[in-house]
Amino acid sequence: MDDLPPPLILEILSRLNDSADLARCRVVSKILNALSAEVRSINLHCSYDRYAKSRAPATKFLVTPFKSVFKSLISSSKGVESVSIGVDKPLGGLSYDDVEDESDDLYLTDMDFSAQWLPIVAGQLRSISISDFWIQSCWRRSEVLSLISSCCHSLIKLELKNAWLSVDGLIGMPMLTTLTLEFIRLDDEDLNEVNNCFPSLQVLNLIGIGGLKEPKIHLLHLKTCQWTVSNAPLSLTIFAPNLVKLKLVCVKPRSLVIDSPLLSDFHLSLERASKLVVNEFCNLKTLQLESPYLCCLFDSFPPFRTIKNLTVNSTKRAESTAMVKFNLKRLFDAFPNAKSLNLGPGAWLEAETCFHTGDSEVSGGIKGLKQIIAHVYVKDMEISLSFISFVLEKCTNLTDMALLIHGEVESSITREFISRCMAHCARVRWRWGLWKEGMKDAWISYGI
Repeated sequence: MDDLPPPLILEILSRLNDSADLARCRVVSKILNALSAEVRSINLHCSYDRYAKSRAPATKFLVTPFKSVFKSLISSSKGVESVSIGVDKPLGGLSYDDVEDESDDLYLTDMDFSAQWLPIVAGQLRSISISDFWIQSCWRRSEVLSLISSCCHSLIKLELKNAWLSVDGLIGMPMLTTLTLEFIRLDDEDLNEVNNCFPSLQVLNLIGIGGLKEPKIHLLHLKTCQWTVSNAPLSLTIFAPNLVKLKLVCVKPRSLVIDSPLLSDFHLSLERASKLVVNEFCNLKTLQLESPYLCCLFDSFPPFRTIKNLTVNSTKRAESTAMVKFNLKRLFDAFPNAKSLNLGPGAWLEAETCFHTGDSEVSGGIKGLKQIIAHVYVKDMEISLSFISFVLEKCTNLTDMALLIHGEVESSITREFISRCMAHCARVRWRWGLWKEGMKDAWISYGI
């Protein structure tokens, strides 16, 4: 190894995914020790196995404290531009029911710990990712955001997970363009500090944020946003004039206001909103809707004449609820210019049921529709075949029909179903697959 050119050795060391391996390389030879200091990225995560060994009486004295390993890597590094530190997913998924842990050895957003390493590398840092250990962090309020904002003036990307964050002392970070907060208790109930201190954000991911009441995203440069909201906020507002892609998952806010005229790709999962205000999206091409009340959601939006790629799914709702059920007529009326349609299992089953009960009178169809992808149950073969025949009759320009059959349908029924579909209509190109709850769709093409 010592005979290799130093630039090649450095390239090899830079490709190590786990900086624990980098720490081991430092004790192998003087050359590796010297070159490892030139690596620009540090990526260190505590595994469940390491955590278990650090708690077991027989092995805990053999395990170097995680924070000590990290601080050693930082202190001897030069020009670090990216830092990623955290706990692996199996460890992050532990709860108080699994283990009681009041120590702070994996409390990674701890201010004392952060103050020991962050100022050393802050000057050249472009990216920081900290995935905390929720059992140790959830009851400890951290002011690490204020420390990061005061030290890291060149930071472009920031990712924080599994922590309780204060916004006290937070100052502006005009260079930051990407922010991810995931499973965070945030002391910024309206997102005012996020809006004011991160004005240049182009990518914002807010996943499972607690502590919000009436949050408003007001970011002029935002282009991509993913926002998963609990049922606590009373209202949600998004004002982002340059937003192009939005994924919004919420329950039933009293008010939902979206003002993003350039939006072209929109994924909305919503149970219900008492007040839904959405300005017309003149550039919207791709739309994905998930709701127990799809038809009511259709009525809340302006005309969707620009939509080309449409995905809809009807999620579970109380059977006693008297609401208009999803059917193809409402879909065709709402999206007359769609070219590709993807029907989730709930939407397909509800539309098929409405057709069977005579509640799906369709005078026209979607003349421009070229492709349908659907998740099918095949609870009654004759009903399913009749419904498919009805769909093909109404969509006269359809060229591709892709059906995923539920994995618990008997193979003999599946084979007969496929055979009869293909015999019925030869003008479309058929594609077949299997689906099952909690599993990835599996395409098997033209037969089983």
